[in-house]
Amino acid sequence: MEKVMKWVANGLGVAKQSKYVRDYFFRANMRASIYMSVVVIVLEIWMIIRMTNTILVNHLQSNFMHYFEKYYINYIILLTSGVLMLIFSLRYIRGKTENTALGQAIKWVFTFICIYFGIKISINDYSKGEQILTFLTMELFSLCLLTWKPIAAFLISGGSYLYFFMRIDDMVAVNTGEQGTTVATQINFFIMWISTMMVCVANYNNTRLQAVKDENLEKINGYLSKISVEDELTGIHNMVYFRSEGEKVLHYVVTDKEHLLFLFFDIENFKSYNEKYGFKAGNELLIKFAHMIDDEFKDSLVSRFSDDHFVVLTHVDGAHNKIGMLSGEIKKLQKEVHLELKCGAYKPLDDKVDISQACDRARFACNSIKKHYDRTLRFYDKSLEDKFQQKQYIVNNIDTAIEKGYIKVFYQPVVNTADGSICGLEALARWQDPNYGLLSPGAFIAILEEYRQIYKLDLCMVEAVCRDYREAVDSGKHFVPVSLNFSRLDFELCDIVGSLCEIIERYDVPKEFIDVEVTESALTDQQDFLPKAIKSLREMGYKVWLDDFGSGYSSLNVLKDYHFDVLKIDMKFLSSFDSNEKTRPILENIVDLTKQLDMLSLSEGVETQEQFDFLAKIGCNRAQGYLFSKPLPLEELRAKLDSGELRISKKYAK
Repeated sequence: MEKVMKWVANGLGVAKQSKYVRDYFFRANMRASIYMSVVVIVLEIWMIIRMTNTILVNHLQSNFMHYFEKYYINYIILLTSGVLMLIFSLRYIRGKTENTALGQAIKWVFTFICIYFGIKISINDYSKGEQILTFLTMELFSLCLLTWKPIAAFLISGGSYLYFFMRIDDMVAVNTGEQGTTVATQINFFIMWISTMMVCVANYNNTRLQAVKDENLEKINGYLSKISVEDELTGIHNMVYFRSEGEKVLHYVVTDKEHLLFLFFDIENFKSYNEKYGFKAGNELLIKFAHMIDDEFKDSLVSRFSDDHFVVLTHVDGAHNKIGMLSGEIKKLQKEVHLELKCGAYKPLDDKVDISQACDRARFACNSIKKHYDRTLRFYDKSLEDKFQQKQYIVNNIDTAIEKGYIKVFYQPVVNTADGSICGLEALARWQDPNYGLLSPGAFIAILEEYRQIYKLDLCMVEAVCRDYREAVDSGKHFVPVSLNFSRLDFELCDIVGSLCEIIERYDVPKEFIDVEVTESALTDQQDFLPKAIKSLREMGYKVWLDDFGSGYSSLNVLKDYHFDVLKIDMKFLSSFDSNEKTRPILENIVDLTKQLDMLSLSEGVETQEQFDFLAKIGCNRAQGYLFSKPLPLEELRAKLDSGELRISKKYAK
C-alpha cells in the first residue's frame, strides 16, 4: 500500500523532490520558454502590424482608441510578457542568473497572460460564430509546451476551462440563436479538457522519470569520479591523484624544486593492533591518522599509499617538526599494543624524478628503520641508494636468475634427537649472482614478497628439490624427506598446491618425501584460501609444518584452528637458553603440548651440545641448527655423509 501511495504521489507531483529534480524541471521549462516566447513575440508583432495595416487601409484612424483598447493593449501586454520571458530564459541558460524564484514568477505571469489572451480572443470569435481555436491553442501552448505538476495543471486548466465555459454559456450561440451551449459543445469541451490534462500528466511524468534517471547517473558518475581520486576508507586522496598532481607540482615553473620533500609514513605494529582489536578498530585508527596527516600538512599533497602507509609531497621547511608532532599523536591512539610512527624522506635531486620511484625511495628509507625504536625519521642517502639499487636489481632479475640457474638449493639437516641421525632436510634458497656474489635469503626473500614475486622463487625451489631427488634415486644414492618453505602469497598469487602436485608427478617423487612449511605469521591474516589449502595438502598426503612457532601473538589460536604434522619451535627460544631461566620450562611445555595434539616437535637454532641434550631429555623429536651443519649445497652435504661426520637415519639409508 505504501508503494502505491508513493507512486500516486509521484504521479500527481505532490511527492517531495530532490533539488536536482526541481532544477531539472526548471531548466527544461526555461529551454521551452525560449521557443514559446519567440513564437509569441513573432505572432504579436505580426498581429500589431496586421491591425495597423487594416486601420490604415480602411481609413479607421478616427477609431484608433477603440482598436487600441480592444486589441493593441492585449497585443502589447502579451508581447511584453514574451520579451521578459525570453530575456530571463536566455540569461538563465547562459548562467547569467540563478534567481529561480523570479523565473517562476515570470513563468506564471506569462502563462496567465497567454491563457487570458486566448480566452478574450476566443470569446470575441465565438460571438461571431467562429471557432474557439485561439483559446485551445493557448491552453495547449501554455500547459503542454511547459511542464507543470499535475496538481498545478489541474488548477490552471480547470479554472481557465471553467471560466471560459461559463462566459460562452451566458452568450447567444450564433448557430442556434439560443442562449447557452449545446450538449455537443459541452461534451467536446470536456473531452478537450481531459485531453489537455492527460498530455500534462504524461509530459510531467516523462520529464520526472528522465530527471530521476539523469540524477542517478550523475550520482554514479560523481561516485566514480570521487573514488578515482579519493581513498574509499579514509576519505583523503589516493595514489592516482597523488601521482597526477605530483607530476604537475614537479613541473610548475614557480615550484621551489630544491626544497621539495617526499615523505613515506608507516605505522609500526599496526598489524598486531588489527589482530588484537579487530579490523573495525584498525580502520578507525587509520581514518583518524589520515586526517591528522592531512591537517598537519595542510598546504601539501597528502595521500594514502596502501594499508597503514601514507605519502606526502611537501616543503622541507618545518617537515621535521610536523613528523615529530604526528609521532606523538600516534602514541596517544595506541592502547595495549605499542605503536610507532616511522617516516622515510627522499629529497629529489632534480625535477626529472619519477613520482613512483620517489615514493619507493622514501618507502625504502622508512623500512630501513623498522624495529629501530629510537628512530622516527630516516633520509634516503648514498648508503641506502646502494641497497635500493640492489633491491631493484633483485626485482628486475628474478626471472633471469631462475632461467640461468643462479638460484641454488642449500640443504640444512634435521636430526632425530633419539640417535642424532639425519631424518630430513630443509631446502633453503641462495642466489649466486654474477654481479653481487652469493646472496643470502635475507637479501631477497622480503623484497620478492614485497613485490609479489616470491611464488616464482618457491616454485623454482620445488622444481630443484624434485630434480635432486630424481637424480639421487636414479644414481642409487640415498635421499631423505625435504621441507620447503611456502609464503602466504604463494597461495594467493598462484595455484601452489596444483603446481606442487604437477612437479612431483613429473619427477615421480613420493609425497612422503616433500613436506610443506608455513610460517605462523602467514596464518594470522584471516584469509579463507589458506585453511582450505592446508587441509587440501594434508588430505593429499603431504605433511604440513608450522614454522616459527612462538614468534607471533596468536600461537595458541593457530594451533586451535589448524591441523599440523610438525611444530617447529622458533630459534629465539634457544637464543636465551643460558641467560633466561624461563626458557627451559617453556620449551618443555611446548613439547608436551605437541604430544597432546599428536604432532612432532622440532626445535631450530640448536648450536650447543647442552641444548641438544636438553631437547632430547624433554622428548623433543627433532633438532636443527649449526651444531650439526650449516646450510650446504647437496654435494658438500654428501661429502660430510661420506666422511662419517654426518649419518642418515637407517629408515632412509641405502
